[in-house]
Amino acid sequence: MMLIDIDFLIKLGISTGLGLIIGLEREIKRKPVGLKTSLVISIVSCLLTIVSIESAYKFPGSDHVNITMDPLRLPAQIVSGIGFLGAGVILRRGNDSISGLTTAALIWGAGGIGIAVGAGYYLEALAGVTLLLVSVKFVPFIMSLIGPRQLREKEIKVKLKATEKEDVTTIIDSIRQLKAGIKNLRIKDLETGEHSINLILIVDQKRELTEFYKDISGISGVREIEIESLN
Repeated sequence: MMLIDIDFLIKLGISTGLGLIIGLEREIKRKPVGLKTSLVISIVSCLLTIVSIESAYKFPGSDHVNITMDPLRLPAQIVSGIGFLGAGVILRRGNDSISGLTTAALIWGAGGIGIAVGAGYYLEALAGVTLLLVSVKFVPFIMSLIGPRQLREKEIKVKLKATEKEDVTTIIDSIRQLKAGIKNLRIKDLETGEHSINLILIVDQKRELTEFYKDISGISGVREIEIESLN
């Protein structure tokens, strides 16, 4: 019994450590699901997996009652249940962009790591955490250096106001000269007589938002400006 208890503690300890690694990665980036949530998911997933496997062999049945249990029945429900947590961190912002998908995926990953440890697959769980961190941290950086041009670009949402209608064309042409591609353009006449210009621009990822703000502010005819990064 003592050996079994120690084995339980080892599994929970390993699951805690691996969940801690995933949680720290999210915590450093100040994401809504961080250290505590990842730890809870990893530990409880491991615990339920242990309970599910052990209980499947604890009740072998008898001459009168034949009990058969699936050792991975609870882990299967864990995967479904984590989906609710993941849905809670996926947000649709006012600019129609979606955020939180990576965090939701890592929540699911933390549950999977806990299940793997609970089932006794320690090396596989460690390899899984390593590949998760490499995929989230290093692969995007490498692809931004050697990948397609689209991976080295980002989207910027720009809201402008122009006093004169003739200034609209001048402003748009000047923005194109700033090495910015126009993905979406919306022009609206306001009741005040001014003209609203909403653009989604594609610019180089290395370009600072403040630098782009300064360049657009210097364009003749621009009265007000609001810039927001969509990435």
